[in-house]
Amino acid sequence: MTIIAQHGELFILLACVFGFFMAWGVGANDVANAMGTSVGSKAITIRQAIVIAIIFEFLGAWLAGGEVTSTIRNGIIDPTLLNEAPQYLVYGMLSSLLSAAIWLMIASKKGWPVSTTHSIVGAIVGFAVAGLGPASVQWSAVGQIVSSWVTSPFIAGVLAFLLFRSIQTLIFENKDPLAAARRYVPGYMFLVGFIVAMVTLLKGLSHVGLDLTFTDALLWAMGVGAIITLLGILLERRIGHEPRKNDRFSFSGVERIFGLLMMFTACAMAFAHGSNDVANAVGPLAAVVSVVQTHGQIGGNAALPWWILILGGGGIVFGLLTYGHRVIATVGTGITELTPSRGFAATLAAATTVVIASGTGLPISTTHTLVGAVLGVGLARGMRALNLRVLGTIVISWLVTLPAGAALSIIFFFMLKGMFG
Repeated sequence: MTIIAQHGELFILLACVFGFFMAWGVGANDVANAMGTSVGSKAITIRQAIVIAIIFEFLGAWLAGGEVTSTIRNGIIDPTLLNEAPQYLVYGMLSSLLSAAIWLMIASKKGWPVSTTHSIVGAIVGFAVAGLGPASVQWSAVGQIVSSWVTSPFIAGVLAFLLFRSIQTLIFENKDPLAAARRYVPGYMFLVGFIVAMVTLLKGLSHVGLDLTFTDALLWAMGVGAIITLLGILLERRIGHEPRKNDRFSFSGVERIFGLLMMFTACAMAFAHGSNDVANAVGPLAAVVSVVQTHGQIGGNAALPWWILILGGGGIVFGLLTYGHRVIATVGTGITELTPSRGFAATLAAATTVVIASGTGLPISTTHTLVGAVLGVGLARGMRALNLRVLGTIVISWLVTLPAGAALSIIFFFMLKGMFG
């Protein structure tokens, strides 16, 4: 208690610095791979991706991030075991932020699309086991999180496979692909708006006092889907459909329509990512601020200052601007060749999986989910469409992430413990 009273302002300052560093890593790695399919398929430019990320990452974190932030903040460690030494939670969260951020910096420099969720959860578990003992970890909660890392890419891959096969069957294998696109694309537009709105209304807004029944959420989500569909139809009519040379089936016109559709899915993926993975930077920061502001009360619900969200958002945007292009290249072009139609199927499948997980409070890996979705699209075209060498490198980086985050966190935890007592 005395240590927190003596060094409270310093702890908050360190948490802000490390939190910004972690948010930078989220932007450099996770936001980049969230936008990788859209940029890699040339549906949007890198500048457009940054603008979309700025707007929708903030909206996702603010409107639908409460469930996951609470999981990262106090759902992994048993808070009752820290009542006698609340400063250990501060040391642990600071060391977790710093260790995860350092690993993300290394991975982003190499262009590896690793998991920020893996990094921060591994770091929290690492410091807890080493500094507080295995009993301090709520292993049932960790088990749910770990199982979601396996199931989320599988679910996203299956959804992406089915979505792309439906696009192939309904549109590209049609006698008139362009007319078929005009007929069926509005349905896909409705799906984008409906899925994101439905889960956000049911789960994501409960922490801001808006509790809707399932029927109410269903009606509102259908309304949002209808608005997105109408907007998309209006924009689609403005796209020229002049046939190109050697394109008697008008495939280029179809891809231009899907390029427009990917503008919507890029927004959905940014929202989904903001709702889930921004918590990786804000959650530990919230825990430190809460302990300091409540003078050492573990599990206190001190309000998170608005400037912390600005700090996290600024770090994310800065990371995307500086190192984001490296991971975008890996996800967008390294695994399989993407076109707007393929990128759409992958992005919508990943966004659906991530937003549903966010609504249930599971901090799944956006990276694993999106890579799984891209794999599903690639498999729909056959194994030869996949770059197995790049996939092997990605899997190895995934396996290294958890122990790397845990090991660094243990080192920093004992360093902080030695400095402050």
